Amino acid sequence: MKKILIILIACLSLFISCNQQDSTSFDRYFTDGTLRIDYFHTGDAVSETLEIDAVFQYEDWAGSRIHLEDPLNYGTYCYKIYDKSSGKLIYSRGFDSYFKEYQLTTPAIEGTVKQFHESAIIPFPESVIIFALDKRDKTGQLHEIFRTEIEPELIPEGPKDPDVRIYTSLDNGDPDVKMDIAIIGEGYTAEEEQKFRDDLERFTDLFFQTEPYTTHRNQFNFRGVLKPSSDSGIDEPRAGIDKQTAISATFNTMGSERYVLTEDNKSLRDIAGHVPYDALVIMVNHSRYGGGGIYNFYAVFTSDNLNSSYLFLHEFGHSFAGLADEYYTSSTAYNDFYPAGYEPAEPNITALPDPENLKWKHLLTPGIPIPTPWNKSEYDSLDLEWQSKRAGLNDHIASLKKNGAPEEEIEAAVEQYNSESSRRDKEMQAFLENSAYAGEVGAFEGAGYMSTGMYRPSINCIMFTRAGYFCPVCQEAIANVIALYTE
Repeated sequence: MKKILIILIACLSLFISCNQQDSTSFDRYFTDGTLRIDYFHTGDAVSETLEIDAVFQYEDWAGSRIHLEDPLNYGTYCYKIYDKSSGKLIYSRGFDSYFKEYQLTTPAIEGTVKQFHESAIIPFPESVIIFALDKRDKTGQLHEIFRTEIEPELIPEGPKDPDVRIYTSLDNGDPDVKMDIAIIGEGYTAEEEQKFRDDLERFTDLFFQTEPYTTHRNQFNFRGVLKPSSDSGIDEPRAGIDKQTAISATFNTMGSERYVLTEDNKSLRDIAGHVPYDALVIMVNHSRYGGGGIYNFYAVFTSDNLNSSYLFLHEFGHSFAGLADEYYTSSTAYNDFYPAGYEPAEPNITALPDPENLKWKHLLTPGIPIPTPWNKSEYDSLDLEWQSKRAGLNDHIASLKKNGAPEEEIEAAVEQYNSESSRRDKEMQAFLENSAYAGEVGAFEGAGYMSTGMYRPSINCIMFTRAGYFCPVCQEAIANVIALYTE
């Protein structure tokens, strides 16, 4: 463990030294404020258009004043800000989006056009800027697909809502040099305000029980932002449950029963805009297993499930550090998420195009074989059996709710699910931790929703199962992003 920590520190120092920019650039092109650019992203699997919706200004800038250009090269998209008078690139950030995921679904492939609302958050410019959006092609190259001018004068202030309530669960100082996390409460009524505050404190504490967050605790600020909802909980379409909530989050996103997202980006950003933030997390007041995470967009998790702490860390890994899902046996709504011949931008999975120059080569266990053998066929058999059983249990619970079954019958079905899930987790963790290369870094086949042809760094990790830790490759990726925002 000491050796891994030394390697991580060395790599982090290299990252910082290679990517520092002249701090005077910020003062030359930006003021101490934030510009929020809202736009519509519309299309299907083969088409997309963008249109500016609105722009708003806020008083403070939470991000770094040093790392203005994104050094990570993650995400399908990248918004780029150019100074109009000189044509100079002065700010950029990579990201993924709900629209990008929709493009990979069957309805999009069949030609159904949908519109999504998105926001770019940038430092407030001193003068006229060019806002451009680039998209990554199947070879990994970025190409500009949209550009427009934005004049910073006469931009209205961001909306303020007297019903929004703000709480601080961790304050380590100036947002400019801290990683500022905004936890947005969803599905909490006014009467559940204290529950939101208790949940905020609970998950702030849980967050720092896992590395590398434990080591970097003093570099974070955590704030909770709550606009009370009319109803408690959120929509459960398969169970026929409809709720009126602050940002309209819902289970069954894109047909996946555990996937929770919201399409109401405008309401989300209006609520979040009451505090400075670098990353958004939506905390859903619900006991069902569910969540989602999209890089530099937002993370979602449910607060009262048996596995809520795992959900928080896993989904935040997606949205904060650009980490990919390493599992591959669960069903998804996507078609060809990683096309054949494509090397993912995410730091923790690879198609292994060049085994001699693996992207995490510097963290490999000395002498480990690449690809790394593991008891994959046995794991697949066990996990696929559980996936089938899990689906049946969830279908049963949804049916009971939809048909108005007695509450005690629903609770008994949920308890059965939780018991089966806990038993299965213990068995699978023991199975993986007793493998020959457990705890080592190599290239293990099976990752990114693909059973073959895609590889992950370690046999186990929070991005693969409900393990209680991130592997060294994921830890390094997280630490790099922390450095990006806290310089």
